[in-house]
Amino acid sequence: MLAYYFTPRDSRLTTYFLGLKLKTPIGLGAGFDKNAIYLRELEALGFSFVEIGTVTPLPQEGNPKPRLFRLPKDKALINRMGFNNDGVKVVAERLKKWRKRQSYSRLTTDDSRLIVGGNIGRNKTTPNEDAWKDYAICFNDLHPYVDYFVVNVSSPNTPGLRELQGKASLRRILLHLQMINNGKAVSKPILIKIAPDLAEQQIDDVIDIAMEIKLDGIVATNTTIRRDNLSKELGIGNQESGGLSGLPLKNRSTDIVRYISEKTDKELSVIASGGVFTGADAREKFDAGASLVQVWTGFIYEGPSVVKRIGRYLSKMTNQ
Repeated sequence: MLAYYFTPRDSRLTTYFLGLKLKTPIGLGAGFDKNAIYLRELEALGFSFVEIGTVTPLPQEGNPKPRLFRLPKDKALINRMGFNNDGVKVVAERLKKWRKRQSYSRLTTDDSRLIVGGNIGRNKTTPNEDAWKDYAICFNDLHPYVDYFVVNVSSPNTPGLRELQGKASLRRILLHLQMINNGKAVSKPILIKIAPDLAEQQIDDVIDIAMEIKLDGIVATNTTIRRDNLSKELGIGNQESGGLSGLPLKNRSTDIVRYISEKTDKELSVIASGGVFTGADAREKFDAGASLVQVWTGFIYEGPSVVKRIGRYLSKMTNQ
């Protein structure tokens, strides 16, 4: 009953993305269901795809609490979770059992199933020179159970992680994953998630590598370390470290989506993440060149009907 109420029901919203068929182009970004525990519930709330993780090889507790802060006047969040997760072995086994249950369900078909993405990262204690090994471990263990991968080198909450967005480090990680992927019986799409704080030249470097090694796409963007768009009376915005998400990130995220789309002549697929609260926000991302949108902070502030409302707006726009 929940799925019937919350899921947008318009065949015109069906989206094809990197060989995958999605009921709608509306999904949930990484960081909410880190351990693949709530896939059934999130599907019932209308999400056509859910990105789990960030998953690391070894389990880790993440940063000390408190580590999540609401900024309601700005419709924003600050988090410094620190890749808290159960570790790839546990998550992979959980996904295996979930896939098995799905295969036995008469209600699930290839046309209606939930698409699951695997967002992968390195452990906090792994030095950057060995980071490629962590990504490879997660990639191999999750490969049978997820539909696509996102390489997270852009979270601000793991020390030194964003340095992996540099050309040499990035090429090493992505080339190795592509090599593994090409050796599988069935390859899976690989995307990279980038920070909104990159300068234009840094974005160009990421695009150059992605085009060079034939990466499938980019997720734009992760959270920001900037605080310049916050209400002045909110002292917490300046006091708490971590990544800022939500409405203050919307314009910067859209600008980067548009830049990637125009720079690559739409040869690289883009998933837009950052400031999606309404159907109009989603439409703005699609107009900028995105193929899919991810909700996260918008889900927190707009509530469980957010997917349905966005879907209704997009359906209405297709009639015009």
